[in-house]
Amino acid sequence: MAEERITETTVTDHAGQPHTTVVERRSGGGGGLLIGLALLIAVIVGAFFLMNQSRNDAVKTDAIAGAADAVSDGATKVGDAAEKAGDAVTGGE
Repeated sequence: MAEERITETTVTDHAGQPHTTVVERRSGGGGGLLIGLALLIAVIVGAFFLMNQSRNDAVKTDAIAGAADAVSDGATKVGDAAEKAGDAVTGGE
């Protein structure tokens, strides 16, 4: 909210003539600046969280891919062991 302040001073000079001085001051509030600053901070914080979320998704994807590779390697080893056991039972035919 703007504040307006007017001060009038009347004095008599050495010749007896009145002299009036008017001082007018207007000042605006700093509310717009504060709202702009708060909005800028909110945008920066939001961008930080979005980038972090994207990074977390990439980490989860890498972890799942690593687990799938480990299961695949385990299945291959089990298959090889079963084949060797089958060869031992049948006599290597």
